[in-house]
Amino acid sequence: MILASCAQPEEGSEEGETGRELEYISEVSFIKPDGEIAATVTVAIADDDHTRNLGLMDVQNLPEDSGMLFIFEDEEPRSFWMANTPLPLDIIYANADHEIVRIHRNTPPYSNESFTSEEPAMYVVEVNAGFTIRHDITEQMTIRIES
Repeated sequence: MILASCAQPEEGSEEGETGRELEYISEVSFIKPDGEIAATVTVAIADDDHTRNLGLMDVQNLPEDSGMLFIFEDEEPRSFWMANTPLPLDIIYANADHEIVRIHRNTPPYSNESFTSEEPAMYVVEVNAGFTIRHDITEQMTIRIES
């Protein structure tokens, strides 16, 4: 099982009182079983060890329809935690077929608790806490990733 966590800020990293700023360069849509789009978020991408380890650490402001997409090279059980993450989040795990296999809602900021996918996952989407409830996003829906 892979444990993704937040690391300490690197020396010389640009981080002001507002925290880290992200570049939102892609979109993730959440697709209902009938093919209808439940919601779409713009996302920053974390697709290498460095960006996955940073995650949303020290991000003080996450716009409502934004988040972070973690992309892994393989599909296996995943585990995330909230250390150094100041915002409550919903964590959405999806497998290689883009099916949502697990959602952890309203994860507490700065928590050392491990939030696991339980099932193999290749993608993880983090959004503001409450987003999945407000948009009725559930397990067994799928995600569509667009550049």
